[in-house]
Amino acid sequence: MSETECWTFSGALARHAAERGDAAALRFGPRVTSFAEYDRHATQIANGLAAMGLTKGDRIAYLGKNSDYAVELCLGAARLGAVLVPIIWRLAPAEVEFILQDCGAKVLFIEEAFAGAPWDGASVTMESDFAVWRDGHSDDPVTAAITRDDAFLQLYTSGTTGKPKGVVLSNFNGSNMRPRLEAENIYWYCAAPGDSLIMAMPYGHIAGVGGATGAVLGGQELIIHAEFDPALMIRDVAEYQVKWLFLVPAALGIMLAHPAAEGADFSSVRGLTYGASPIPLDLLKEGVSRLGCDFAQLYGLTETYGAIISLAPDDHRPGREHVMRSAGKAMPGVEIRILDGDLKPLPPGATGEVAIRSDCVMLEYWNRPEETAKALIGDGWFRTGDAGMLDEDGYLFIQDRIKDMIISGGENVYPAEVESAVYGHPDVADIAVIGVPDPKWGEAVKAIIVLRPGSDLTEADVIAYARTRIAGFKCPKSVDFTDALPRNPSGKILRRELRAPYWEGLERQVN
Repeated sequence: MSETECWTFSGALARHAAERGDAAALRFGPRVTSFAEYDRHATQIANGLAAMGLTKGDRIAYLGKNSDYAVELCLGAARLGAVLVPIIWRLAPAEVEFILQDCGAKVLFIEEAFAGAPWDGASVTMESDFAVWRDGHSDDPVTAAITRDDAFLQLYTSGTTGKPKGVVLSNFNGSNMRPRLEAENIYWYCAAPGDSLIMAMPYGHIAGVGGATGAVLGGQELIIHAEFDPALMIRDVAEYQVKWLFLVPAALGIMLAHPAAEGADFSSVRGLTYGASPIPLDLLKEGVSRLGCDFAQLYGLTETYGAIISLAPDDHRPGREHVMRSAGKAMPGVEIRILDGDLKPLPPGATGEVAIRSDCVMLEYWNRPEETAKALIGDGWFRTGDAGMLDEDGYLFIQDRIKDMIISGGENVYPAEVESAVYGHPDVADIAVIGVPDPKWGEAVKAIIVLRPGSDLTEADVIAYARTRIAGFKCPKSVDFTDALPRNPSGKILRRELRAPYWEGLERQVN
């Protein structure tokens, strides 16, 4: 097997098409695509992009929900050596515009529902144009020379200073883990060829597009849901005998609470992996009881092509409650360090910043050399921005978020971004944003605001204003008003002091 077949997604698709071309690869509603068709479509898309003037390294953007066409677009771009930039469809127009300008996309593929996005370049509308455009191009072999180190994806994360950063990921970042998982029998994160997987997480997240590309590597049938729909999830698990599920804890709770879950057939499910936030113990017990399968936690970042640390199913058994608060242990090929303020390693039991060394770590932040240099500190090490502790047995316990990030329902929200949006209101004199515990979403965004004299601004007014400027999931769910915000002598908001009353009595400052 050549290196291209081993370590590039285009090569993996070609291999599965040759070995099991008639097997179902993609299923989206009534459309079913075999591996042979998937492979041919990828070549046609690559040739279509080339006909539009794109070459290796060019960026193409996608704005829309999950679909088989979106997944094909990723592999078509990969076959040409172009870089796909999937954009989270829930973002506000101004955020979409920033990403399109920042990445320098040569063409935008867009769902008709989002056709009003601010864009004046070349575009293809997915529902009405994509298949006609794709099938209008040749399936003659593409001659672009693709290597494992070539950029493959560019995903945007919320920025600590309010501007999203483009995380550039290579073929090897995404492909190197699977053979190691197979060798170490990490079965809960390494489905077998022919297994059915459901993709319901948003395509603009690593959990979405990463799940789609992982299915290419492993040769699984990918059942694609446009977005998370608990009733559809329950139905498809039974109809297609799905063995493996990935859900954020909030989505699992919603699925189990749905009326269709009563008496549903989950007998095919062998394992459920969850991530983006810890799982409440009561929800875990309910999930194990009702699904009757293994549970495993995954911890990772966009910058690490997803999961790099896992809490194994055996650590979810009775008697292992002492490690249930942890994120788990490093996966094969991953090293963890805890760093002090001078970036020196700390011993077990000490809390500091979590650093990762792995072949999964990104190439760079796009056009952000200073931020790249802060994150990639040499010798392969990446600073995660999470505060954590390693115990003597190698379990990682996440204690807090150094960058103040809020995780609400699996979505990353940075306070600076929300503060910047709300501060533009003429009645807002000062603002701080924090995450507070929420029983459904894990954490909820709360704004604490100092009003200008004479203002009668209400909580509803603040939330409505925020919705005009940022994505709905980033908007405050609640607002408190105060006379002044606590600050240190240099003027920095004392966010820990603001958070303390809401987190009192909880062991960790993450939920």
